[in-house]
Amino acid sequence: MAVMMIDAGMLQKAFLAGAQCIEGKKEYINQLNVFPVPDGDTGTNMTLTIMSAAKEVAALENPTMRTLSKAISSGSLRGARGNSGVILSQLFRGFCREIADKETLTTEDLAVCFDQAVATAYKAVMKPKEGTILTVAKGMAEKANELYRKVKDIEEFGRLIIEYGNEVLAYTPELLPVLKEAGVVDSGGQGLMEVLQGAFQSVVGKEIEITAFAPGPEEKFEFTVEDDPDAEITFGYCTEFIIMLEQEYDDDTEAEFKEYLSSIGDSLVVVSDDDIVKVHVHTNHPGLAFEKGLTYGSLTRMKIDNMREEHKEKLAKAAEHKQSEPKKEEARGTVSASELSKPAKVKAKDYGFISVTIGEGMNEIFEGLGVDYLIEGGQTMNPSTEDLLNAIEQVNAKTVFILPNNKNIILAAQQAQSLVEKKEVIVIPSKTIPQGISAVIAFDPSQTPEDNTTGMTDAMSYVKTGQVTYAVRDTSIDGKSIKLGDIMGIADDGIRTVGRDVHDTTLELIDELVDEESELICLYYGDEVQEDDANTLFDILEKKYKNCDIEMHYGGQPIYYYVISVE
Repeated sequence: MAVMMIDAGMLQKAFLAGAQCIEGKKEYINQLNVFPVPDGDTGTNMTLTIMSAAKEVAALENPTMRTLSKAISSGSLRGARGNSGVILSQLFRGFCREIADKETLTTEDLAVCFDQAVATAYKAVMKPKEGTILTVAKGMAEKANELYRKVKDIEEFGRLIIEYGNEVLAYTPELLPVLKEAGVVDSGGQGLMEVLQGAFQSVVGKEIEITAFAPGPEEKFEFTVEDDPDAEITFGYCTEFIIMLEQEYDDDTEAEFKEYLSSIGDSLVVVSDDDIVKVHVHTNHPGLAFEKGLTYGSLTRMKIDNMREEHKEKLAKAAEHKQSEPKKEEARGTVSASELSKPAKVKAKDYGFISVTIGEGMNEIFEGLGVDYLIEGGQTMNPSTEDLLNAIEQVNAKTVFILPNNKNIILAAQQAQSLVEKKEVIVIPSKTIPQGISAVIAFDPSQTPEDNTTGMTDAMSYVKTGQVTYAVRDTSIDGKSIKLGDIMGIADDGIRTVGRDVHDTTLELIDELVDEESELICLYYGDEVQEDDANTLFDILEKKYKNCDIEMHYGGQPIYYYVISVE
């Protein structure tokens, strides 16, 4: 039986089916990562991105195209992780811009939606690369425009587009030589096809279990108060909620909303994008805040905490350890990508820093350099756009520098940057932790934000980074045949050395990185390396590279035995 149009209920089920499909294939997609390292995470990032939206979509009892577009767009935007997740969120965002005012979708509507999705995603990437998820999406959009005039049955339309999408995906190794050498297709493109194939199966009648996407534990802004036993808490209830916008909400509206909230409380944080407004306020009348929010749209994720009770409990616990804890002049925090907390109240300053990092030793290094907030995420769990937005909210500075320290986090950081209006947010495009360390060291508080951006970025250009880890599968890449369990030395431009021994492979990699202009070699050893082994390596380097300063630090990072910096 022909399917001539898709209504909101069908689209809701199709989206959830797509989410379920990629969730089931995420490990397979992870394995398509070009580099055979243990942190291949494209499937994980895309799954977490779409699941963030799927929970919002599943919660809609009587969906319309408008409510669906808001749930998909804002949910995926906030939950976007990694380059692939950010691009997927932008594809959804472009698609949703076209459906909001529709009641049903025909093949012509879908073709327009595909076009807008591709245009939005390409615009979000500074240097689009062909042979990736973008190429696959563009190919299907072109096919949709070719078909819609003569194919009105959505089942046939979808089948032909997916067939063509798989053809484009299969061709990606011809566009990116590194894919061809590794013998894989683009992992992001594969993830996109899994989403669309799952959605298509739903449209043609396959039933799915909607309850699989019931909302999980409430996500929280974790705001704390100062540990002063004499402190008076004027407003006793920490009140948080998200508004799913249904009315016009412009700058004037937001200003009026903030003025009202300020009249009934303090510690106000209001962050908005096209579809949602996130609210945090300390007040004695939570109901008034909720009622005001309802004038702009429906509410979700409402939470009220009694801060007076929490304050008493916190003081009681703190008293037990008071004599053993060192006094801190200013609170700093180290947070996971899913558990951000605000430090005790600190004086507003001109500049603040957020750094993505991983490993106890790395955390201590960044804290020692004056970084205000750390997000633990790094290689194995890229922080989401929302994680970065929360961190920005909690750094009390006019200008906030973000150090992603991973090329797969830069897009999410830039997406967070684009959503913040009340602070100047600058993303320093550090691709490795050594680059991030060098950038922070180069910061000069006497310079302007623009001059510091130039200086910090320039400082990173003098840093060569090396990483030593193990292979998770057999492959061929960078002209090297690699077997499962091999030890790999990876530089900024690819895999340089391959061996069976961590010590020997690390020395070979350092030899590849050091040249006659090198002055400093710094090693950070991971959580699987014994200190004695690291010291042995340090002694060898001191004797071998007499013209270089040698430093060894405990990084505590997982997966990578050593992270190496050569300057």
